[in-house]
Amino acid sequence: MTKTYVITGGTDGIGAAVARALFRRGDHAVVIGTNPKKAEPLLREAADSPGSAAFVPADLSLVADTRRTVGELLEAYPKIDGLVMCARFFRTYRAVTSDGFEDNFALFYLSRALFSYGLLGAFEKADGAVVVNVAGPGHDTPIDWDDLQSARNYDGVRAMFMTGRLNDLLGVTFAERHGKSGRIKYVLFHPGTTSTGFVGEFDPPTAAYIEQQKALAKPATAVVPPILQLLDDPPKEPLSAFNMYDELSVRSRLFSPASAARLADITAELLEPDAT
Repeated sequence: MTKTYVITGGTDGIGAAVARALFRRGDHAVVIGTNPKKAEPLLREAADSPGSAAFVPADLSLVADTRRTVGELLEAYPKIDGLVMCARFFRTYRAVTSDGFEDNFALFYLSRALFSYGLLGAFEKADGAVVVNVAGPGHDTPIDWDDLQSARNYDGVRAMFMTGRLNDLLGVTFAERHGKSGRIKYVLFHPGTTSTGFVGEFDPPTAAYIEQQKALAKPATAVVPPILQLLDDPPKEPLSAFNMYDELSVRSRLFSPASAARLADITAELLEPDAT
């Protein structure tokens, strides 16, 4: 039976590799991305595959565009079997969106919160939905609660890691609120060093380092099998975390329910009136 999966950041790297694997095996992959030209090869390949694919253009760094996209998905797909969130964009220098949010915070965290909660109704109609948040769980970067959007002493690497911590806490709250029925599983996933699209805006030293990493990193296709395994046979617990195939504990201080509740309150205030 064909299943429907939504992939954010689905035209590059891990997202595109997952989309290909899904439609090649007969499922429907809904690819979210900013560039229609990048989606064209995927759509052509899907047309000759057992499954199918669709492309939805969106700038997920913008809250309004993310909300619009979620609404369109709910209208087009009343039942969604899985969500794989890969979209992120590294910036050496701090940038602020037209919504007034720091770009990394908006794309890497707020959009994932809006997708996770916004598609809830479609998840509940599936026969066991799975949300895979590709965000690098378990990193011990401290959260600066007074500066979640890195306005002071911005560092691109630290901002990315701290926002990954916020995704860990997003998973904690989502599982507490919606995991008790056992119908929706939330999985935090760390792909390790992978040769993805490495999209971003880099200063020269960072760009040189990225090129070195590309040469040493594993291909995006190597990350697909563990993600498919999680989609097809998710853990029994409402929340889990993995580094590739290795399960990580979600019982440590890094996944504190109190911190997760604190973040949920802050997020609700930021996203009013349509708070999560």
